[in-house]
Amino acid sequence: MDNFLYFILLGAIAGYVSGKLIKGESFGLLGNIVVGVVGAVLGGWIFDQVGIQEANILYSLAAAVVGSVAFLLIIGLLKRK
Repeated sequence: MDNFLYFILLGAIAGYVSGKLIKGESFGLLGNIVVGVVGAVLGGWIFDQVGIQEANILYSLAAAVVGSVAFLLIIGLLKRK
């Protein structure tokens, strides 16, 4: 149960940060969590592909933010078409 709460909290933070970086504003709590959780999965995969593997909070947050930003950029590209 603690890991689930940690994942949700990390997702909310990552979603908030990526929303500020890309959009300039937050997506609301639920939106931040969704964007951050999807970003955490995507960021973990990206970091794994480039050979970055750590097991600490800063790595997890960085991976989630990078993945969230990538996710938002992909969504933005798909919306334009």
